[in-house]
Amino acid sequence: MGQLDGRIAVVTGAGDGIGRGVARRFVAEGAKVLIAEVDEASGSAVADELGSAAHFHHTDVADKAQVEAMVAAAVDRWGTIDILVNNAWGGGRISRVERKTPELMEAGMDVGFYGPLWAMIAAHPTMAANGYGRIVNMCSLNGVNAHMGTLEYNSAKEAIRAATRTAAREWAPTGITANVICPAAKSASFRRVMGQHPELESAADAGNPMGRIGDAETDIAPVAVFLASEGSRYMTGNTLFVDGGGHINGSSWAPDLD
Repeated sequence: MGQLDGRIAVVTGAGDGIGRGVARRFVAEGAKVLIAEVDEASGSAVADELGSAAHFHHTDVADKAQVEAMVAAAVDRWGTIDILVNNAWGGGRISRVERKTPELMEAGMDVGFYGPLWAMIAAHPTMAANGYGRIVNMCSLNGVNAHMGTLEYNSAKEAIRAATRTAAREWAPTGITANVICPAAKSASFRRVMGQHPELESAADAGNPMGRIGDAETDIAPVAVFLASEGSRYMTGNTLFVDGGGHINGSSWAPDLD
């Protein structure tokens, strides 16, 4: 018996990193998972790896119609949706606040705020009718600690964190919970940033109280499983820092933005 036996989940950005780790753990715990991913190669590969318990659905979370179609695809295929994990992120550019463009800020909000919000709204009717729903939104210490250089990411993640708490309050009577994970993991976006600033990876490990940045599947995904399970039924509106204690002392992140 798994913690998620018989549950139907949608995980965005599940082709790599944290999303892939969460999808793998969900399937191991008995769930069926819609792999929502904009990159067809990586999304299909994860679905193939997980077999009949997973299905790939091409999704650009910056497109409201595609987000709504994503939720509908899970319901059409399996009859319902019980769990929604908003994890997808893409793009962004490390640069100072005064150098951010409207296009960069709009793209960040489309992917990091509006996409998760539209997904939550699309999933709400089915979850409310069932009296059961688990929403897990992946946010970031970048926003909490105001990391330098990533204004579009920080802003989007803090916006969806506020929206999660509002939805948690409004939807609590329906049996839907909504919680946030702020992870520290060597995800795809982490690797992308460190590719631009390789000198920071060892500093990131050394600056973490546990001496390392976490693993997506073994450190982050088990917490997502808990928040998606019956065991978390009396928790909503929370932010869980799954970061090896990295939130305790704030951020030493200081890239050379020039």
